[in-house]
Amino acid sequence: MNRPTYLLAPLAATLLTATGLAHAQTVLSVSTWLPPSHGATMAQNQWCEAVEKETKGSVKCNLLPKAVSAPPGTFDAVRDGLADVSFTVDGYTPGRFIFTQVAEFPFLGDSSTTTSVAYQRIYDKYFAPIGEHRGVKALAVFTHGPGIIFTVKQPVTSAADAAKLKFRIGGGNINELSKAMGWNTTLKPATESFELLSTGVMDGTFFPDESLQSMRLSMVKYATTFPGGLYNTSFVFMMNEAKYKGLKPEERAAIDKVSGEAAARLFGAGWDRTDAASRDIQKQTGVQRQMANDAFVNEVKAKQAALEDKWVAAAEGRGLKNARAVLAEFRAEIAKVK
Repeated sequence: MNRPTYLLAPLAATLLTATGLAHAQTVLSVSTWLPPSHGATMAQNQWCEAVEKETKGSVKCNLLPKAVSAPPGTFDAVRDGLADVSFTVDGYTPGRFIFTQVAEFPFLGDSSTTTSVAYQRIYDKYFAPIGEHRGVKALAVFTHGPGIIFTVKQPVTSAADAAKLKFRIGGGNINELSKAMGWNTTLKPATESFELLSTGVMDGTFFPDESLQSMRLSMVKYATTFPGGLYNTSFVFMMNEAKYKGLKPEERAAIDKVSGEAAARLFGAGWDRTDAASRDIQKQTGVQRQMANDAFVNEVKAKQAALEDKWVAAAEGRGLKNARAVLAEFRAEIAKVK
């Protein structure tokens, strides 16, 4: 018996809906507090593309039009499910993370890629098992490029020069080092830098090269660099833990495949590209760059030695065994990364 044609359309729609449910997608809400053109944002987007490819489309990302939280609140936002995926600076919440400070010490290296990959290896081996980022699924860790002193009105050629100025900093070890050096620094997210420098509230900021462009800091005229960087900043790239556990086993395996060292290398390479592009722009705009002299470097080393002792004690107090050996292994690993 032939069915009336007016019944066929609803039946077809029902069949299509059933077929769609059989191939339902998991959509991850993805947040970034950095500009769309920033290397870290673009690396996160590349990770999303890799996830969709590896899961054959069963998991995809929805890139949110604005951040779900100010930078310091991002870890808790992901933990609480306001976003499924994002990244943040560990030092934006002082005292919360201890092991991560190992990636923030001075003079580690001149490439985000090498420090990020080495950091990921050390993190997987020592820090993840102790639960440094408990509450979220840590997809990867990474660092930005070598930290630099940027100023608006005058160059910094010595520790004494720096002591006369006011700086915005992002937290972590550089916060402790600045205190030890007697510098006047204020802990503020990167996103507040333009206002602080353009209004003269701060005389300068500590940043990697790329930030002059991503934060639109055209008022900066001077840069003081250090061999291996004055500091680094530890980032965690993370996913809501319940969202991760709710995925199918094969989907979790696909995400694991494109995370870890693969993601650390992705973020590091993106940062290196934008650092290099910024240095080219600085040449064109006349930013005056100079390398810190030996006396300046040695003053920093002397103060940092005590901070490393402090970190060793704090890390071992949190359950890390032979913390000083872990630091030495990290530095050796940086030298091996290709």
